[in-house]
Amino acid sequence: MAVPFSPFPRWPLWKDIGVKVDKDPGKSSGIGYNAFHMDLVNVTRPPDYTTLLCVRPDPLGGGRTILSDAHAAVARLSENGRALLAESAYRYGTFFDLFGVGEEYKPFPILAGAEPGEEFVRFTAKMLERSQLGRAHADAARELARELVGGQVSFMLQAGDYLVVNQRRFLHGREALGCGQDAVPVADRRLLLQMFLRAPAGASPAAQHR
Repeated sequence: MAVPFSPFPRWPLWKDIGVKVDKDPGKSSGIGYNAFHMDLVNVTRPPDYTTLLCVRPDPLGGGRTILSDAHAAVARLSENGRALLAESAYRYGTFFDLFGVGEEYKPFPILAGAEPGEEFVRFTAKMLERSQLGRAHADAARELARELVGGQVSFMLQAGDYLVVNQRRFLHGREALGCGQDAVPVADRRLLLQMFLRAPAGASPAAQHR
């Protein structure tokens, strides 16, 4: 289906996503709500797929995975909103020691000019809090964030479940973990393994919706 690769030379092919109670709650290894995003949003060649293997679910019953069809959400936006999202006005993240993902993309448009359904929707809700955006562009991104939440599905990954997310179609995130994580031994906390995939040359990852 696709070729595994690691964009982070300092980490192994499978990257641990554990739980750290002292980390930013909105990060992948935090304990709070992880808002909708695509991985490596600020590179010219993001991974076509991001995948998650569940080793242990949250013993406190939280951390449901959330997915939303990004192209369906965009289709529900106002014409003015889509026009603003197509402008190169958005920034998020850093670019350091990366492999196989092209160059830094800053600023970038949320909506690129490729054929409908083929392009990445370059979005992370975190840019709304951690990037300096003009009011009009921020409002357009918030409109998209609301549509993503409105169209989301959620489910609990169980031990052994392997989720493959087509980044050209879906954005993903996570609901908050169960309260009381600091009382759970580290060895018993939620644990996922993440790996990235690149579509083979000539293949169209957008055609594989799930």
